[in-house]
Amino acid sequence: MINREQYAPGPASGAQIQKDGEKWTLIVVRELRHPPEKVWRALTDPAHLREWAPFDADGNLGTAGNTVKLTTVNAPALNVSEAKVKRADAPKLLEYTWGEHDMRWELEARGDGTRLTLWTNIGRPFIAMGAAGWHICLDVLDRLLLGTPIGRIAGGEAMKFHGWRRLTAEYAKQFHSEAAAWPANTPKS
Repeated sequence: MINREQYAPGPASGAQIQKDGEKWTLIVVRELRHPPEKVWRALTDPAHLREWAPFDADGNLGTAGNTVKLTTVNAPALNVSEAKVKRADAPKLLEYTWGEHDMRWELEARGDGTRLTLWTNIGRPFIAMGAAGWHICLDVLDRLLLGTPIGRIAGGEAMKFHGWRRLTAEYAKQFHSEAAAWPANTPKS
């Protein structure tokens, strides 16, 4: 069993980018050992989101038409945005806005587990950091669903974990991009 102090992100994997005009989309795929219904609850229920996601939600994201306030956690400044749930086809497809970002989650049953795919638009300079951030969030989600939670690791806090720079550099190399400038207090690892 791994605890929070022992956690280090694994190698960069399961992510790709697409460009459509000037719009960039980060696509992250993760195989989870949990059924879609369980993953769906973790993606939509505010209590579950509070354990792994990079934001807090003041309502459930699982109903199309809902408007929910999302508050980014561990960010340099308070950032609250309204999310509009565009589609919620439990337990297969979830689409909503997060500020200026379009979020699309697809859940595909695979045996006893789920292939989870996230599509999100993101600024080109932040693609590698975004991939690293979602990589870590999905690691935390997997452990939460396994019943061995290590606690949310998001935003500036994620950058303090051993392996953050390595993971971001690996994604930058994979995407043929430069990582955004490092905050001064980010440890070298």
